[in-house]
Amino acid sequence: MNWLWVIFTVTAAAGQTARNAMQRELTPKLGAAGATHVRFLFGFPFALIFLATVFAVTGDALPTPTHDFWLFLLLGALTQICGTALMLLTMTMRSFVVTTAYLKTEPLQVAAFGLVLLGDALKLPTVAAILIATSGVMLISYAPGGFRGGVKPALLGLAAAAFFALSSVGYRGAVTSLPGSDFVMAATFALALGLFIQTIVLSAYLAIREASILFAIFKLWRPSMFAGFMGAAASEFWFLAFALATAASVRTLGLVDVLFAQLATHFVFKQKTSAREIAGITLVIMGCVLLVWTH
Repeated sequence: MNWLWVIFTVTAAAGQTARNAMQRELTPKLGAAGATHVRFLFGFPFALIFLATVFAVTGDALPTPTHDFWLFLLLGALTQICGTALMLLTMTMRSFVVTTAYLKTEPLQVAAFGLVLLGDALKLPTVAAILIATSGVMLISYAPGGFRGGVKPALLGLAAAAFFALSSVGYRGAVTSLPGSDFVMAATFALALGLFIQTIVLSAYLAIREASILFAIFKLWRPSMFAGFMGAAASEFWFLAFALATAASVRTLGLVDVLFAQLATHFVFKQKTSAREIAGITLVIMGCVLLVWTH
């Protein structure tokens, strides 16, 4: 059980990398808002399938949501939407490097929010692991002149990271506030309701502001379905990990997605890895190893 959260987190990070790649392919056709909505709209049916499967296999009753559960779930679902919107806004300012670097401050902010909202205190070695891994990711993301993007995109990037951090803490709070439920059932139940909320909110927004995108999404249902499945599967493993470890630990170990991206860049696209990137990768690995060791 102590190692399951590690397996869940690494699996989630790999699934997230695949989902992001699929969303990038859909963005030119659907726009940023449409490609983002795909993960919720087409992910929700798969979340229901996951929930039905857990119910059938375990025989556990569906949890009874508490007041705290709804508060944490709404916090997680809505701040994830806000974080995505700010991230996309920052990227439209042609500051991709700045966005990437400052988004990776999320584990540091998760640690702070987790302590305040959930009482998730961290040991000193865990804090050191978070700092080391985050430094490695920012080193990988940095490029000569990369951080001279101006104050505004930096602030937007930090704000996006803050919303994503609140989302992680909110989801962990939701999963752990379901009394008497097995962690698998609790995580799957929370995921299904979270995706339902996000689907309703973004569908309503697009129907009012950009109805044509909704029609375009359904026309591209085949690639959207696969992207939705990968998104739901990745989220399922994130939620399972949140049920077993602090949000800060999970999101820090989740930085291995940067390593997956670097491996794809090197072996698939045949691009050379610079000394700076190798140093950053080394720091990420050191931070992740230290994090797992402390648990």
